[in-house]
Parts: sequence; structure tokens; C-alpha cells
Amino acid sequence: MKKIIKTDDAPKAIGPYSQAVEANGFVFLSGQLPIDPASGAVLQGGIKDQVRLVLENAKHILAAAGCGLGQVVKATIYLKSMADFPAMNEVYGGVFPTDPPARATVEVARLPKDVLIEMDFIAVKKN
Repeated sequence: MKKIIKTDDAPKAIGPYSQAVEANGFVFLSGQLPIDPASGAVLQGGIKDQVRLVLENAKHILAAAGCGLGQVVKATIYLKSMADFPAMNEVYGGVFPTDPPARATVEVARLPKDVLIEMDFIAVKKN
């Protein structure tokens, strides 16, 4: 059984997908972009600001599913440039200072709306 997770506190999907789906005790978040949920505009600025907004958007979606960033078990990070890795890692590490989730980070040729970063997550629901 799957449950669609949706919140107005995070950007609306820009295609035919859900913000997140809950199934079998897991919450699967779609790729999150640095988009302001109120305006729908891409956050202009550097990688650190974009990482912060992506994580904030993910936090709101996880909250709508009844969990939080502490329940994330896997993250995938897509960077426009691997040169942004140290700055991204600094912000990311501040959110996951101990017992961080498993993670993969890759450089990609292009991201939707020409953003610098996209992240997706898998979380485990609280028991």
C-alpha cells in the first residue's frame, strides 16, 4: 500500500510525480530543488544558500509524512559542478552532524531549472 505525501510548505511538483510517497515504513522523497515554495521561483545565490533551501524543503515534506531529517537513511545529491562539493558538504554536515545517512554525490551535466543542486532522500518512519 502506498500513500502520497503532499504539503504546501514545499515546492509543488514540476512534473507528473509526487513530492513523496510512503510505502512499507519508508518515505521516498522526489528530487528537491532550491525553489521557494511561496513564490515558485528558483533561489538565486550560491551553493550554500541553495543547499539550505533544498534541506528546508525536504524537512517540510518529511514533516508532512510524520518524520524528520533524523530518519533519513539515504540521500542522493546531484551537483552541477563537483567544485561545489566542499561548500555543499559543509552545509549538509551541519544538518547531519552525527550518524549521517548513507549518501551518493554525483556531478551531472544539467539540472531542472538550471539549479546548482538537487537532492532526493529515503527516510524510515518513526516506530
